[in-house]
Amino acid sequence: MDSDALHWAIRTVLRPFVRILLRNGVPYRAFAEHAKKAYVDVAMEDLESGGRKPSLSRASVVTGLTRKEVSRLARAPAGPDPGVAERYNRAARVISGWVRDRRYKDGRGRPASLPVEGGRRSFADLVRKYSGDMPVRAVLDELLRVGAVRELRDGRVKLVTRAYVPRSGEREKLGILGTDVAALIETIDHNLTSPPEDAFFQLKVEYDNLPAEPLARLRASAGQKAQKLLEELDRSWSRHDRDVNPNIAGTGRKKAMLGIYYHEGDFDAED
Repeated sequence: MDSDALHWAIRTVLRPFVRILLRNGVPYRAFAEHAKKAYVDVAMEDLESGGRKPSLSRASVVTGLTRKEVSRLARAPAGPDPGVAERYNRAARVISGWVRDRRYKDGRGRPASLPVEGGRRSFADLVRKYSGDMPVRAVLDELLRVGAVRELRDGRVKLVTRAYVPRSGEREKLGILGTDVAALIETIDHNLTSPPEDAFFQLKVEYDNLPAEPLARLRASAGQKAQKLLEELDRSWSRHDRDVNPNIAGTGRKKAMLGIYYHEGDFDAED
């Protein structure tokens, strides 16, 4: 292992994360406690998955923490589950079905404005089909709160955005920080430890000597093309999802995702 490269990567990953922590008033001691808890949890999971009985002594050796600390952290609860990931997934499925399913489109092929209740072409029917047993009002309130839909004067509900990206609600945005960044790091970890033929897709386009003037156009173009690709994948992948098609055969329960992000900033020669 190239320890210098790993340590550089750690500092580089932590810089934007620490900026978020400082902006939200999280001191170093609190971060250090979370880091130790994560060390213990991962060590215990890895020991168990490796066929070895997870013990406090082994976890202490692996993590470098004292046995007393490992014991305390292993017993510590993970904390209250805010349900952010569940709300994110359910809301995203509702919007995805609204965009993809022909039943909920208008004559021009766009997501139709739907009555909240009333038959097989309503918001309630959409929620029941794509969000399981979640109360219709709870899903509507969530989408209204984050700015994904708006209510029309005639009582119908109109889709404002074709993807679940909270425009308000710091809790939801921080929840996406946890789920999406973790998935990206897990992808990189998989590619670090797997043979090339088993690698996950992980590519980017980057230029570091662009003038400021074309950035708005490039950003808009990238967003339009990325949205089109993700909607195509959504239509294809949904055919294999048991939540959408309960009669799909097969074994196990797997997850798959493809994420696209756009970034811009000033060039830093140190980077």
